Amino acid sequence: MSIIGWLVLGLIAGFIASRIVNKTGAGLIMDIVLGIVGAFVGGFIFTRFFGAAGVTGFNLYSMFVAVAGAVVLLLLYHLLFRRRAL
Repeated sequence: MSIIGWLVLGLIAGFIASRIVNKTGAGLIMDIVLGIVGAFVGGFIFTRFFGAAGVTGFNLYSMFVAVAGAVVLLLLYHLLFRRRAL
């Protein structure tokens, strides 16, 4: 997949994941980074635990993998770094 493909996939996946978890977008750059890193995390999870392929190109399955990985990343972030009210 080309760099433009990764950027577009990352933007869409990051935006969807941030809307699912945070109810709002995280910004253009953060959505792209979240989606790209989420694609790698989702690919690892799908390959390791489900025996399925990771990101295979610019298609719906790859979008699903990237969104799932980005949601996992956001949930872990909120679990580890949430602020507690004193």
